[in-house]
Amino acid sequence: MIKIAIADDNSFLIKTAQEKLSFFDLAVKLIAVDGKDLIDKLEINHNIDLILMDIEMPEMNGIEATNFIKNKYPHIKILMLTVFDNDENIFNAIKAGADGYLLKEINPKDLHQGILETLNGGAAMHPSIAFKTLKLLRNPQDFENRECQEEIKLSTREIEVLEQLSKGLNYNTIADNLILSPSTVRKHIENIYAKLQVHNKLEAVQKAKSNNLI
Repeated sequence: MIKIAIADDNSFLIKTAQEKLSFFDLAVKLIAVDGKDLIDKLEINHNIDLILMDIEMPEMNGIEATNFIKNKYPHIKILMLTVFDNDENIFNAIKAGADGYLLKEINPKDLHQGILETLNGGAAMHPSIAFKTLKLLRNPQDFENRECQEEIKLSTREIEVLEQLSKGLNYNTIADNLILSPSTVRKHIENIYAKLQVHNKLEAVQKAKSNNLI
């Protein structure tokens, strides 16, 4: 009999998953409410074939737990079972070592088929997830650039200063153009360097342009 673990912080969704699995020759041997709880329970008994892993959980989320478990118990297959199908979660789950990615709306038959497929060395994926995964694999740089853009938050004034910097203007000229004191301009530039994680004007301008900030 196939031994299953379920990790989810929603008791109703755990029950729903159990009901779907009850139609087949599967045994739910372990239930955890978050990633940390799952890891603690696997320390006691890691004789598990496959984990149905939620993503958004307290203490430790499903992606962090997947990364840890795949390193410590590589024999355990992990199927992400979640309501979240955004690019970031898919990308990070695959990087963490997930063996498949299904959505919680899945019917019992398809869930069972996905489990069997994963245990046989396949990669069970909801069709929309498979399509997004192909896009991510074809253009990983696009995703990484977009991720970087989302992290960089510059104020309107900082962008104005950057635009002036990109024209090769000095601090005093920028101060005059923006009706600021030179010391205020200098402070803005220090903040810009820190946010962009750069060390000079050339790097700042190049990174701002590559992230479509100016």
